[in-house]
Amino acid sequence: MSWFRRRTEPEPEPVHLPNPDEAAVAFWQAWFELLPHVSAALGDGEPYRVEGELGAMVAAMHPDLEFSLERGHRAIYALVITSREDPKLRPYTDAWIKAAPSEDMIWEYHDSVPAVPDPTQVTVNLGPRRIRLADVRVVAQVSDGLVDVAVYHPEFANLEPAARQTMTFLPLDVTLGERLAGERLGRVETASAEPEGTIGLLDLRDLVHAMGGDRA
Repeated sequence: MSWFRRRTEPEPEPVHLPNPDEAAVAFWQAWFELLPHVSAALGDGEPYRVEGELGAMVAAMHPDLEFSLERGHRAIYALVITSREDPKLRPYTDAWIKAAPSEDMIWEYHDSVPAVPDPTQVTVNLGPRRIRLADVRVVAQVSDGLVDVAVYHPEFANLEPAARQTMTFLPLDVTLGERLAGERLGRVETASAEPEGTIGLLDLRDLVHAMGGDRA
């Protein structure tokens, strides 16, 4: 299971953006103060209890950064803060990951959304809704060396536009990893009804890896 939290409304630009290195140091100081509350909230299965405070800490570095609290690959939990491959934000995530503490059995840290071993086992919490990525269907078409995709989920009809957009891109990120998705995917669309000829996320991963000669 993964718990994701991303901003769905723009926040006002601060009068003065902090230096990325200073912002990173301030974040990690605040993180260690908040960590007991984060651990308690995750242990109780209630990550929303700390989303507001954690979101404010991330926005203090830069308001356009996005974050998630997830199940880890090497540790129990993972904290992800991502620039969404925006060059103007990369100095902030670069400084943040450079200043990150060493990983341990409880926490690991990522400056981009990592691929998960099996995205079909992931359930995303969006407010009161629990969305299984196993139900995501994709139409994929290779064009000029890139893969154009249309993404469908049965819950799309019940989501607000911002949440629907999140759930269009997030399954691709956790299937391929955010950086590989940025390199190999071309046009990405949201399908309001299930198209013909769809494939699952694992089939999409195989297709993208085969195009680049990657090992799965």
